[in-house]
Amino acid sequence: MKIIFKFLKWVGIGFGLFVLVMTIFVMIKKDRTFDAPYPKISAVKDSLVIQRGKNLVYGAAHCAYCHAPIEKVDAIERGEIVPLSGGHVFDIPPAKIITPNITADKETGIGNWPDSVLARSLRYMVGHDGRALLEFMPFQNLSDSDLTAIISYLRTTEPVKNTVPKSEWRLLGNILKALVIEPVGPSEEIQMSVKPDSTIEYGKYLAQSVANCRGCHTDRDMKTGKYVGPFYAGGFKMPSEINPALLVVSPNITTDPTTGRLANMSENDFIQRFKKGTIIKESMMPWGQFKNLSELELKAIYRYLASIPPIANNTGPVLIPAE
Repeated sequence: MKIIFKFLKWVGIGFGLFVLVMTIFVMIKKDRTFDAPYPKISAVKDSLVIQRGKNLVYGAAHCAYCHAPIEKVDAIERGEIVPLSGGHVFDIPPAKIITPNITADKETGIGNWPDSVLARSLRYMVGHDGRALLEFMPFQNLSDSDLTAIISYLRTTEPVKNTVPKSEWRLLGNILKALVIEPVGPSEEIQMSVKPDSTIEYGKYLAQSVANCRGCHTDRDMKTGKYVGPFYAGGFKMPSEINPALLVVSPNITTDPTTGRLANMSENDFIQRFKKGTIIKESMMPWGQFKNLSELELKAIYRYLASIPPIANNTGPVLIPAE
């Protein structure tokens, strides 16, 4: 019996030392920094380029959905242009993420950040301080011209002085930062420019590189953000920002005849649905900004989604009780 107790004692000591070593390691490595290329992108003053950037920011890229305060949600739903002064909170298992101020303010915004730093954060997910960013912004494959347009527009925004608190990382988040989260760069060759039209190819570009349809309409692990389901087949459960007692389940948007939302939806039905805006108030879909999409963009997205092989996946009701 004494041998057993002695063995358990040493096991406990060993486990305690392991926990201590891992804790020290995580605390040291959680703020690790990375090198990544600085894209050769510079803001321009061409009015057409700036307007293209504005259309992306308040349309397909839906930047205001994350970078505007939550109290502006009603204005966003009305399609208004609201300041991107940050402060929106996303409470996920790894951390309470608080979005930064990206207005041109030099003290609390991005006014003093070089264009190349902004471009690197969008293309390689490396922040101005060198730390890897969570993959909230799926803009790594933006064309050079669209990346230029977005940064050019941001340079024209009215400065808003708004000091945003730092995100609050939990133990899981610090472990992920120390061991898992790394920069995510382009997954394909970057194009100089992409011609806006109603083709499947442009729809794919919008759906995957700008509007992030795949990011929400694919099941993911809320702890790591990794994809765990087939693309566009839905099933991603997200906590409702309006009602914490509910989870929002993204629907299957393939053309599967029994479980896909696009199966019985015509191109015109698709366009009209986007013009209606929010119907389910708890929805995580940025309908207020997607109402700003042009018919050309909506046609392209519809045609791309309709071209995807149907996937049978019954995602059930959109709203379910939180686990």
